[in-house]
Amino acid sequence: MNKNTASQFEEVITYCRNIFEDKQKDYGTAWRILRLASLTDQIYIKANRIRSIQVKEVQLVDEGVIPEFVGIVNYSVMALIQLDLGVAESADMNAANAIDLHTKKLKEARDLMFSKNHDYDEAWRNMRVSSFTDIILMKLLRIKQIEDNQGQTVVSEGLDANYQDIINYSLFALIKLIIEKQEDA
Repeated sequence: MNKNTASQFEEVITYCRNIFEDKQKDYGTAWRILRLASLTDQIYIKANRIRSIQVKEVQLVDEGVIPEFVGIVNYSVMALIQLDLGVAESADMNAANAIDLHTKKLKEARDLMFSKNHDYDEAWRNMRVSSFTDIILMKLLRIKQIEDNQGQTVVSEGLDANYQDIINYSLFALIKLIIEKQEDA
């Protein structure tokens, strides 16, 4: 594994966590009322916008793809938390607990990435950001199918594994869009 991978991952994870923390200050944990399908659709909206910008090469709203990838990470973490805790009827969690759970879920996704990255030998470094977007969209379609099947799979990974993969592909994209661009400048 590239010696920079761990530090680069930590840098983009911290970036996402800081935004999550700020959103907790603005909105609290209102997201706790979202059902899993709603979170999946929110992630889909963000991934689809990224793809639309990549294909059209023009955007009319002055918010680039970096905030969208951050949103995908944070909504995917929320989905993993909802998988564990279930949906609440109100914003039933304090910000500190939400941040602790966010940190835990990102650590689990990061640990999975380290294992897969070892086996795949840093293949993501040779991938395009547009490929990450397409894979995220494919994973979302898989999630929707699993949701339609009431969470049941025959031989495939479950919802949690797909959300973790979405987190990691988004973090790869953020490394390429933020850190590698800074290093190239």
